[in-house]
Amino acid sequence: MTKKSNNRPTVRDVARVAGVSTATVSRALQSPDIVSKKTRDAVFAAVSETGYSVNTAAQMLRRNRSGTILVILPDISNPFFSKILSGIEEVATRANLTILIGNTNGDSTRYANILENLRNGRADGALILNGEAPPDGMLPEGTPAVSISERLDGTPYPHVGTDNERAAFDATRYLIEQGHRKIAHVTGPQDNTLTKDRRDGYVKAMTEAGLSDHIRLIDGGFVYSDGEHAGHHLAKNWPETTAVFCANDESAMGVIRSLQQHGYSVPDDISIMGFDDVPFARIFQPELTTVHQARNLIGQRAMEILLEQLEKKPFSTGSVYLDHRIVSRNSVAGPRN
Repeated sequence: MTKKSNNRPTVRDVARVAGVSTATVSRALQSPDIVSKKTRDAVFAAVSETGYSVNTAAQMLRRNRSGTILVILPDISNPFFSKILSGIEEVATRANLTILIGNTNGDSTRYANILENLRNGRADGALILNGEAPPDGMLPEGTPAVSISERLDGTPYPHVGTDNERAAFDATRYLIEQGHRKIAHVTGPQDNTLTKDRRDGYVKAMTEAGLSDHIRLIDGGFVYSDGEHAGHHLAKNWPETTAVFCANDESAMGVIRSLQQHGYSVPDDISIMGFDDVPFARIFQPELTTVHQARNLIGQRAMEILLEQLEKKPFSTGSVYLDHRIVSRNSVAGPRN
């Protein structure tokens, strides 16, 4: 019987099996995006074949980094964030980085405690999804960070998301093109950048179509109960409305249920449009017509920009907007004659 070697595989072993240099192996493992896909696949296959294990802890110690990225969420239970997190994790895993999730739950004290991970070196950078800029002086100048979904106006952080004003404009135009004129908009929470952008897109579309007299704004929010309250308000005050554009999918589902309780049939009596295309949108009844955001790609691109900051490379500044599209399902139809 041959005695199994206890020698640990090395970078040289990986390079030999992959047919590349040791320098190429190091580049593929540390910065996979800078090598070709063919080379990257060859190196990863060689890693698997040889059983090579990157000593991430030692690697990060040499570079004076923790190897951890902080992802800050406002509400971890919200299904909107799932695909964004998936995209972040895909890129972080390829870069041998660990994700630390901080859930603020809208609590400023909790948010400050989460940010301490950046001040004390337990995290190297942050992806901020809660729409709230770190308090002045809270973080060292130059801390790598990227905002996602909600812009952080007045900060130096790059942003990745959807052009919400344009997407809301397109959603409203879609309803107009179906023949609707009396279109209401259920907004998101007040003092939120997404709320402002989506409201502005709705107003712009209505105004350009000559329907400014039919603009109806209903204060809402991003949760199911907000939609329920908005639906009750709509049925009581503007029963002649034929279509509603909601600031997100969850509130749209609440609007549908409350209107059904008032005797409306969706979409026979009234059409409902959402925003986000969360997983439940396609299984809710009626299936929800909505604005699709490329959430997985948003997460990937934000993580890539953060990596560029960490590696001291030139990175995208300002806002990076990924494409959106209207997903037609069963909650929208033309108005009754």
